Amino acid sequence: MGITRGFTGGARRGGDTRLPPGQYDTGAGWPVLSAELTPQVDLDEWTLTVDGLVDRPTTWDWRGIHALPPSSYFGDIHCVTTWSKFDTTFSGVSVDALLQVTGVRLEATHVFATSTTGYTTNLPLSDITDGKAWIVWEFDGKPLTAEHGGPVRLLVPHLYFWKSAKWVTRLELRDHDEQGFWERNGYHDRGDPWLEQRYQGDA
Repeated sequence: MGITRGFTGGARRGGDTRLPPGQYDTGAGWPVLSAELTPQVDLDEWTLTVDGLVDRPTTWDWRGIHALPPSSYFGDIHCVTTWSKFDTTFSGVSVDALLQVTGVRLEATHVFATSTTGYTTNLPLSDITDGKAWIVWEFDGKPLTAEHGGPVRLLVPHLYFWKSAKWVTRLELRDHDEQGFWERNGYHDRGDPWLEQRYQGDA
C-alpha cells in the first residue's frame, strides 16, 4: 500500500509552520460542513466514472474500484472556514491509478468533479496527478461516514477542503476550466491554503 506524507508549506504568522495563514487547529474534532443534505448511497448501485478527454472512459463499481492498487494519505487537511486538522489518515486509491487505466489525452488540462447530489468543483489536472489526490473510502481505518462524504469522496489535501468533493461519482477531464458550485458563488477557482486563496480576487 502506498502512503504519501502530507504536503508542507510556508510558516503561519505566529510561527506555527503546520498551519496555513488564518487557520486554527481543530484538534480532535472534524466539523461537518456541506452545501447540501447528506445522501444515503447504496453501495450496490454506487459507481465512479472517469471520462471526457481520456482514451478509455471507465466506470468502476464498488468491487471494481477496490480491486485497484490501494493507497493512503497521511497528513493535514484545511478548510476554507479556517479550521485545519492534523495527522489524518485516509485510504482508498490514488487518482493516478484511475488515470493509468483510462489514459489522459494531451489536450486535457482540467477536471470537473461531480457528486451524487449534483455538487461540482473544478481543478487543474496538475492538482490531482503525481500523488496529489485520492478517491477515499476510509478515515483512520474505518469506513468514511456519510456526513464526511462516505461512502467515497475525492481527497485533494493540499487545497482547501471544498475541492475534496464529497460523495463523488464522476471525474470529467476537459480542455478548459469551468467553475463548480462554490466557485460560481464567490470562492477562488484554485483554493491554495498557503496563499489564502479563499475568494475570487485573492492572489
